[in-house]
Amino acid sequence: MKKNNELNLETICIQGGWKAKKGEPQVLPIYQSTTFRYETSDQMGRLFDLEEEGYFYTRLQNPTNDTVAKKIARLEGGVAAILTSSGQAASMYAILNIAGAGDHIISSCNIYGGTFNLFSVTLKKIGIDCTFIDPDASEEEIQKSFKPNTKALFGETISNPGLAILDIEKFARIAHQNGVPLIVDNTFATPINCRPFEWGADIVTHSTSKYMDGHATQVGGAIVDSGNFDWDAHADKFPGLTSPDESYHGLIYTKKFGPNAYIVKATVQLMRDMGSIPSPFNCFLLNLGLETLHLRVPRHCENAEKVAAFLNDDPRIAWVNHSSLEDNKYHALAQKYLPNGSCGVIAFGLKGGRDESIRFMDNLKFISIVTHVADARTCVLHPASHTHRQLSDEQLKEAGISPDLIRLSVGIENVNDIINDIKQALEISTGK
Repeated sequence: MKKNNELNLETICIQGGWKAKKGEPQVLPIYQSTTFRYETSDQMGRLFDLEEEGYFYTRLQNPTNDTVAKKIARLEGGVAAILTSSGQAASMYAILNIAGAGDHIISSCNIYGGTFNLFSVTLKKIGIDCTFIDPDASEEEIQKSFKPNTKALFGETISNPGLAILDIEKFARIAHQNGVPLIVDNTFATPINCRPFEWGADIVTHSTSKYMDGHATQVGGAIVDSGNFDWDAHADKFPGLTSPDESYHGLIYTKKFGPNAYIVKATVQLMRDMGSIPSPFNCFLLNLGLETLHLRVPRHCENAEKVAAFLNDDPRIAWVNHSSLEDNKYHALAQKYLPNGSCGVIAFGLKGGRDESIRFMDNLKFISIVTHVADARTCVLHPASHTHRQLSDEQLKEAGISPDLIRLSVGIENVNDIINDIKQALEISTGK
């Protein structure tokens, strides 16, 4: 809920972050520099000791990057944010900031294929185990997955590509009963349609390459902290935040930085040691996208609802998954968490199965087959053949991906042109 002194989201999209002073550029400038000059050695030393705020090397902080991070934090209603070089890096840092070798996390099984692989394969190689659970399971069933070494519960507001809607309040309740934070990937919903912090989530991640950018011009990610999770109340679980960091002379993040501890640690420890910083130019492009986010998201949703209704009425279509449809499994949750619309992505399948779905895609004219999703242009993808290709049939089923599933990302073109392109491709691929 908006605070009395806080601007509305539409205004934050445009005015948030950068505030030009007298004689400064009205548009956020690109600080395209790796390093920053100081007059004395002591000034630089205090920055390295985290005794003062400032800039000394872009791998840790950069004025352009930080301005955009602050805007995203305000849009989500968080206290602080960090930008990363990709959404995958954001997911990785969000976990590594609080978990290490010998630890365990729990995740919804209905998540992006790359994140599924990150959690099930890559993190396992460095000693972090993950248990995948059905997000629609009962609280009692989900509770059984928790262990003494569990450090986080993870889910996506709207899953990619299955479009399952997370019951955020339920997940937050379960996480907090076990003394761990709820991390929610809010990429598809964006803060325009859902702000997970208002429903109990603690940390939000984004692939900013999607709707936030909106034009497929940059790859990036973001992590936002609500500032609400009490790390000190669970100090034994999170020693990285609550015990001395010897790489900073015994500094304790929660004691020195309070509600900003989580993001500060991610910045000065993970980003320091592992990189994955976005370029200032990419952040500049991201900011341009954010300035129209509040205008584009409603158009995506409006177009998608019309396309979903068309597909739902077409006899050649086997099934359609979009929460705007009243008979959709997640319609009630969408009304609760996403009353203004969910997103522009639709999942559906043709009655002819996998082969016919692929033929349909190959016969589209201006709707493009691309790896990307959630930008201004309408595009399509077959997850089982593309983004989730590395998963076994069993893993595909676990992730909610059927062999015939087509992921259609509805853009902001004229909706009649989108529907007409789908019509002609259906006629060719099905012969009807």
